[in-house]
Amino acid sequence: MYISELRLWNFRKYGNDEWDLEKPHLIVPFNPGTNVLIGENDSGKTAIIDAIKLVLKTHAYEWIRVEKEDFYKNSSKLRIEIIFKDLKDDEAKNFIEWLGWYKDNDDDNEDNQNEDNQNDNNEYKPILRLIFQVEQKNERILPYETKAGMDEYGYSLNAEAREYLKSTYLKALRDANNELIAKKNSRLSQILQGHELFKKENEEKHEFEKWLDETNDNIKNWFNDSSKEGESKSNKEQIKDVVDRFLKSFIDNDISSKLELSEPELKAILEKISLGIEGARNLGLGTMNRLYMATELLHLKKDWDGLKLGLIEELEAHLHPQAQMKVIEALQKENDVQFILTTHSPNLASKVQINNLIICHNNDAYPLSDDKTKLDKKNYKFLERFLDVTKSNLFFAKGVIIVEGWAEEILIPIIAKKLGYDLTQYEVSIVNVGSIAYLHFAKIFLRNDKKELNIPVSVITDLDVKPNNHGAFETEEENNKRDGIKTNFIDFNDSRVKLFIAKQWTLEWCLYKSESISKLFKESVSEIHKGTVEFKKDNDSFKPEFESKFIDKLAKKAGTSTIDKVAIAGALAEKISTNEAFEIKEDDEYLKYIIDAIKHACRV
Repeated sequence: MYISELRLWNFRKYGNDEWDLEKPHLIVPFNPGTNVLIGENDSGKTAIIDAIKLVLKTHAYEWIRVEKEDFYKNSSKLRIEIIFKDLKDDEAKNFIEWLGWYKDNDDDNEDNQNEDNQNDNNEYKPILRLIFQVEQKNERILPYETKAGMDEYGYSLNAEAREYLKSTYLKALRDANNELIAKKNSRLSQILQGHELFKKENEEKHEFEKWLDETNDNIKNWFNDSSKEGESKSNKEQIKDVVDRFLKSFIDNDISSKLELSEPELKAILEKISLGIEGARNLGLGTMNRLYMATELLHLKKDWDGLKLGLIEELEAHLHPQAQMKVIEALQKENDVQFILTTHSPNLASKVQINNLIICHNNDAYPLSDDKTKLDKKNYKFLERFLDVTKSNLFFAKGVIIVEGWAEEILIPIIAKKLGYDLTQYEVSIVNVGSIAYLHFAKIFLRNDKKELNIPVSVITDLDVKPNNHGAFETEEENNKRDGIKTNFIDFNDSRVKLFIAKQWTLEWCLYKSESISKLFKESVSEIHKGTVEFKKDNDSFKPEFESKFIDKLAKKAGTSTIDKVAIAGALAEKISTNEAFEIKEDDEYLKYIIDAIKHACRV
C-alpha cells in the first residue's frame, strides 16, 4: 500500500476562511515510488511532510503533537486526510472495518464507494482513508485522535491498526555524530526500540536483558566476594565494607549498600549502543550522515504487512553533489518502498524522473506526473536526457528566463542589472537550453489539472532570418517566420509563459543595431577578432566595411571564420558592468524584446 493522496484544511499556510469538506485547501497526489517536493524557500514542502508525520507518527519513539502554530492564521480547526491505495490482501486484513472500495478504472470517484461493492473483486479495490481533525478553543487544543473510514468523521483506529501505519522519518538538520553515539535517549536507541526484534511480548525479558542480568549477578558477586589470597584484603573488605561502615554511621546500622549495573532494562541497554563503520575512525560529516540515514531507514526493509513509507527532509544535508546522486539513485531502486522527500538541490531534481517531482509554489502543489501536465511522451523523454543540474534551477525560482545559448546567459543578467533588475534579488533563474528546443522546457509550466502555475516564464528566441545577398532583410520572410514561431507557441497564449522574439535575425545582430549597446558591441567584436582587418578602427572610428564583414561572418555556418559569440558576449559584459556611466535606453527598439522578457520574469 502507498499514500495516493494528501488533503489539508487550514493546516499551516494551506488554508482560508472557507471550511468545506468538498474543497480541501490543498490536495497532493503521490506516486507509489519516489516523490520529491521541490520549490523555493517557505513554499510549504515541510508542512506537507509534517502533516503526514502528525497523522501516522513514526517507528522511532518521537514526541509528535499538534501545536498552535499548525492552525492556519489561528483558525479554530484543522483537518488532514490521507488516502491509501494498492492495499495487498495481507495489508488490507489489518483494516477491514475501516476500508472503503473504489473502481480501479475510476480513481476520481473513490469517495462514492460503499460496502455493497466488496464482493466484486474484479472491479473494485480496497481504499483506506485516515481522518485527523483537531480543534482549538480559548487558546487550548482539544483532545484529538486519528480515525479512519469513508464517511465524514470516520471511526477510531485501535492501537494495533495504528502500528501498521507508522512511517520512517529523517529530519532536515541531521547531527549524525551526536545521534549515533551511546547516550540517554539517543536517536539510535529510539530507532532500535521501534524494531520488531526489540518488541517484548507478555512482559517477558528480552535476550539482552537476560544477558545483562547474568552479567549483573557476576558483578554483584564480585563486590560481595569475601575470599582472600594471602595477606591481601578481599574485594568486599576493600570496597563494600568500607562504604557500608560509613553508610551505617550516616544513616542506620540496618542499611547496606548494593553495587550493580544501573538500569538493566532494554531501553537503558540500547542507549549504551553506538554505531560506526568497521575499521574506520574519525569519519567525516558526509559519511556519518549516510550511516545515519541507512540506520533511520532500517524499518523500511523489515518483513511485515504494514506501511513502508520513508519521509526525508533535505536529503542533501552534508552531502556533496556526487554523494547526493548516489543516495537518490539507491533510494529509487527500492521498488517496494514509497519515499516522500523535500529538497533544495538541483542535483537531486535533475536525477529524479520528472514525473516524480512535485513543485510547491504559491500555497499549492503541482505534480509533474503525465496526467497533470501538458508534457507528452516526447517531452518527458527529451527532458530526462537534457534536464541537467544547471537547468533544474528552474524548479526553485520565482521567475524563469529560457534562452537558446551562452551569449544570452552571459549578457542578460548584466543588462538586467543595468536596468535596475538584479535577477539574483528577484530570484530569477536563467535556463540555457543550448538550442531552439525551448518548448520542451516551457511545457513544464503548462497544466492539465486546471491549476495555473503562477511562475512568470520568459522564452527568448532569435528570429533566425538572415539578410539576402545584398545585406537587406525581407520583411515578408521575417513576418512569416515570426508568425510560424508564434503558431508553435499557441498552447501558451493564456499562460504565464510568454514568448519574446528578436526584432531581427539574432541576438548579436540586435546588439549591433542597438542604440544603447552598438558602440560597446563593435569594440568587443574588434577586440575578439583583432586579426580581421575590417573590424579594426581607423583612428577612433570603425571602418565603413565593418557591417558587411560582420554580416558575412555572422551568416556563415559553424567554422573558424564565424563570429565567436561567447567570447564577444564575455567582453561586452565586462565593458557594460565596469562602465558606471553606461545606460540602457528602455525604448531601444532592438533591445525591447530582451527588456520586456526581463520585466516579465521579474513580475514588473
